[in-house]
Formats: sequence, C-alpha cells, structure tokens
Amino acid sequence: MSGVRLLRFLAQRLAKIVVLMVAIVIINFLLIHAAPGDPASVMAGQSGTADERYMQQLRQQFGLDKPLPTQLWIYLKHVAVLDLGKSHRLQRPVADLILERLPATLLLTGTAFVLAIATGIASGAMAARRVGTAADSLITTLSLVFYCTPLFWVGLLLVLLFSVTLNWLPSFGMGTVGANLSGMAAVLDVVPYLVLPALTLGLFYMAIYARLTRSSTLEVADLDFVKTARAKGVDEGRIMRRHILRNALLPVITLAGIQVGHLIGGSILVETVFAWPGIGTLAFEALLSRDYEMLLGVFLCTSVLVMLFNLITDLLYLVVDPRVELA
Repeated sequence: MSGVRLLRFLAQRLAKIVVLMVAIVIINFLLIHAAPGDPASVMAGQSGTADERYMQQLRQQFGLDKPLPTQLWIYLKHVAVLDLGKSHRLQRPVADLILERLPATLLLTGTAFVLAIATGIASGAMAARRVGTAADSLITTLSLVFYCTPLFWVGLLLVLLFSVTLNWLPSFGMGTVGANLSGMAAVLDVVPYLVLPALTLGLFYMAIYARLTRSSTLEVADLDFVKTARAKGVDEGRIMRRHILRNALLPVITLAGIQVGHLIGGSILVETVFAWPGIGTLAFEALLSRDYEMLLGVFLCTSVLVMLFNLITDLLYLVVDPRVELA
C-alpha cells in the first residue's frame, strides 16, 4: 500500500472513531442515568447526612437537578475539552484517577494478551502438525477445559494452589506493601504479583486462539500452493513458517482485535478477585457508590482503547500479509 493510501485510510478511520466516540458517550450517559436510584441519596448516606435539604444541595452541586438533555449537553461540552468531571466519592478529577490506574490495567491486559496469543498460536500450530497424535488430543482437551471454565473459578483455583498450598506466589495486590522500591527493584517486585492475574485472564483466550490456529492451519495446509511447495522439496519448517502460518494467522488476528475489548472487560473481574489496582477495580467501586462521573470516564477510556486496538489490528494485516489491501 502506498503512503498516500495509508494516510487516507488512517484519516478515514480516525474520523469514524470520533463519530463513534460521540455516539458512545451519548449512549453511555443515557444508560447510566436510566438506572434506578438517586445518586444524591447514596452521596448523602456516605456522608452520614441524609436530610432532604442536604440532598437538594448535592443535586445542585453535581447538576442532577437539571433536565436530562441539559445534563447531557453540559457533559458533552466537558468531554470535548477532555474534562471528565470529578468523582464525588474520592473528590478528585476523574481523568487523574483513570491515568493513575490505567498503567496497571494495561500491564495486566497486555501481559495476558501476549501470553494468550503467543501460547495459543504455538500450541495450535503444534497440534496441527501432529494432528491425530496424543499431543494433539492433549492440546485440544486442555483448550476445551480452559474455554469452558469461568475466569473467577480459574483465579480462585490458582490462588488455592500457588498461594495457599504451595506458597509460591502472592494472592493479591500489585506489590509489597510499604516496600517503597524504585527502578528495577520495583519492576521485579511486581512480577510475582502479576503472574496469577495474567495467567487467569490469558488462559481463556489462549484456548480460543489455540483452537482457531489449529483449524485454520489444517485448512491452509491442504491448499494447492502448499502442496506445490512440498513437491518442490521445500523444507517442512519453512513451509509452516512462510506459507501456512502467514495465511492461517489472518483469522486469528481478526479475532484477537475484536476480543481486545472482551479482554479489558474481563480484567474487571480478575482485578476484583486479585485486588489489582486497575481501572476495573475503580469501575466496580464506582458502580457500588453510583459515582456516575467515574463510571462514564472508565467507559470512555475503555472504548477509546478498544477502537485504537482495532485500528492497530487492521494495520497488522499489512505486516502478516502485504497482499491485503485496507479499505
């Protein structure tokens, strides 16, 4: 693809992202405010003062006394200048709280994604090369087990095994409490805390990618150009790397790009189980306290991430198979 066409494609996609983001902000706002209950009563209950006068002051302070279209218009104007509001529970700007928690979520989801895609593709390709053998049956069975098992159940079992029984890994948190480490020492301190959450989140998606890679590899292996390469005496390893996998990975990349959103959503449950201080835990706490501004900010952040990852997925097609034209 030429540079001009690539720039045109990026401009079109960015314009679509902007339009979709406006639609998502509006839909999220209306859905949040359609939920039953009064946020003012929750805020008043948290402060220990639930009289009607104080609740009316809270409604005026957070704009809850205005008509819904007016509240929506005010919120859209604030979002346009990247002002996501203020959390009534923590009394801090929503954007600051999200930026503090976002690196932890990206670390967890990124590690889980790399683990899932690398292990899934490798095990799926191995099963396809040894189809009908014990290795193929083992990989297929384990993939089915991990696919059918709920994430929270896997997490609890891993905690019982590696934390409670074997005492190899910590069961919750993101680092040693009160250690005050910095530099490489801080990085090494996070690693053992990351293993169980990333493994819990990645096993489900690893199973999907392994099964998809196996079926796609077997399908591509029967095509004519692969048979021609074998007839010419090309090494089997080269055939697998250069001919089969490059074509078999296209559906895997497509599915991986779509499931990035599911991965971020699944991190909310995993972060809750392992007390991982990411935006998933932040969203769960905001939901319990009816912190509308915080919930809307988290939804907006995750929506932007999903769209950016989908754009990256489209661009990866050019790397895996340069013959693909982006439309």
